[in-house]
Amino acid sequence: MARSNDAVAAMLQEFADLLAISGGDARKVRAYEKAARAVEGYPLEVDGLDVKGLDAIPAVGSHLARKILEFGDTGSVSELDELRAKVPSGLRTLLRVPGLGPRHALQVYTELGITSLSELTNALREHRLRELRGWDEKSEQNLVTAIQQAHGGAVRFRLDVALELAGRVLARFEAVPGVWRATYAGSLRRMRDTVGDIDLLVASDEPAPVMDALVAMPLVARVLAKGPTKTSVVTDSGIQVDVRVISPSSWGAALMYFTGSKAHNIRVRALAVRAGLKLSEYGLFSAESGELIVAGTEEEVFAQLGLPWIPPVLREDNGEVEAALEGRLPVLVQLGDLRGDLHTHTGLSDGVATLEEMVAAARKRGYEYFAITDHVPLASMRQVTIERALAQRQRIRELEPGAGLTLLHGTEVYIQPDGSLGWEDELLAGFDIVVASVHSYFEQPRTEMTARLLRAIEHPCVHVIGHPTNRGIGRRPPVDVDLEAMFRAAARTGTALEVNGFPDRLDLDGEVIRWAWSFGVRFAIATGAHAVSQLDNVRFGVATAQRCWAAPGEVVNTWPLDRLRRFLGTG
Repeated sequence: MARSNDAVAAMLQEFADLLAISGGDARKVRAYEKAARAVEGYPLEVDGLDVKGLDAIPAVGSHLARKILEFGDTGSVSELDELRAKVPSGLRTLLRVPGLGPRHALQVYTELGITSLSELTNALREHRLRELRGWDEKSEQNLVTAIQQAHGGAVRFRLDVALELAGRVLARFEAVPGVWRATYAGSLRRMRDTVGDIDLLVASDEPAPVMDALVAMPLVARVLAKGPTKTSVVTDSGIQVDVRVISPSSWGAALMYFTGSKAHNIRVRALAVRAGLKLSEYGLFSAESGELIVAGTEEEVFAQLGLPWIPPVLREDNGEVEAALEGRLPVLVQLGDLRGDLHTHTGLSDGVATLEEMVAAARKRGYEYFAITDHVPLASMRQVTIERALAQRQRIRELEPGAGLTLLHGTEVYIQPDGSLGWEDELLAGFDIVVASVHSYFEQPRTEMTARLLRAIEHPCVHVIGHPTNRGIGRRPPVDVDLEAMFRAAARTGTALEVNGFPDRLDLDGEVIRWAWSFGVRFAIATGAHAVSQLDNVRFGVATAQRCWAAPGEVVNTWPLDRLRRFLGTG
């Protein structure tokens, strides 16, 4: 089942959306949004906490704590029910449309009378939204794309959601007597940014107890098929899970077979055929005699085919088999190669942890350096004044001697529609690191968006472009930008492009990193963490970079501090 934190966070976000769409106080809207992020990122389950325990969660407070308790006791909140009653049902329906948002939902509701997804789809088909203020052909198409991603074609799930669910099922299997090993395979093991379903492999000579354990799990909503060695179920989160039980002696061959993409497996099986062999999930066999040659480990199977072990993240038929044959497989960046995180936030802007808490978490991770990059002041974050930013810098300098790592005082500036930044150059020059990101006006035409990003890339104070394409997986398409122009500019200026590990971003994404790499672009693998728990998202950024063959030397936050300081211009 989903964490109680997720349900509570969704409730608080609904509060924020309904308040925003009904003209509620903007500060109250932001308070609910911040509390939703805090609860979602809180490491402990909120279910079972009392008022004091809930009050200890950053950004919650006693007032919202009582609402959370009411939600836990009754499944709803009376004040939220009152808000729902005030907002027409058709308008509430529009709030659930991906890519629309409260402001635009209210606009299409009041000006076009749209109250459902089907009516909105018809209006898009007839190009009626572009007649509204603030809309054009591009913004209309962006909404079409967002709706198609969420509702069209096969449903796909975020990597972190799938990993969490797979972990819970595997933990149950590990407690079943006779289970030797259990793991996930398929696109999940290849660390794709989204997955359609989850493939799990279990090694055991007694498959029946494994199948029984699966169908008995409370998270199983429906059993699609139950057989002696394979069972398929749909969970309460809507994800299909396929479980195969194999003999321990066939473990390596099965894991190899069920991990690679279809195209990769065809390529590898062709190698086997040319060598007079036959490869299946049961092992590598002699095609002539049918004799089993090897099956126990992936390494053994690859070796018999004349290949080194190919990391799962590369098994997509993107040239990895040829590279393996020629001894050209890359040395991939690893989580342990990272010496620090260069994009994080605290409660000074929109984070939910204190500076001290974030620094302590970075030290616990063994980082050599750590950057705090709170946002520049905006209308939505008036607390980030120049004075407070400079006071934070002083506090960082005070903390550093006993922190056990080097602390960098940075900022994340917003790239304005014309490419200008949120603070004056003289002020920006005083920061150790400047991350520049697009956070609004995502629908700009290609020429304007490209010029906007190029101006930021070429700015002498900017070191990193944060989440460069601004995609939101399942909710917002990437901005329309000339990627080649962006890559050429970044390579020329030495500006790093971020691989943001937040699971609904993974931006730059796996389809473009290798293209950027071909231009000589440098990368920064970062989290943009707004909570201590979100620092763990760096693993998703590393996996995304690995999938595109990134080596440690191409990632600036694998560099020693002295080299990083030279890159930042502070060494």
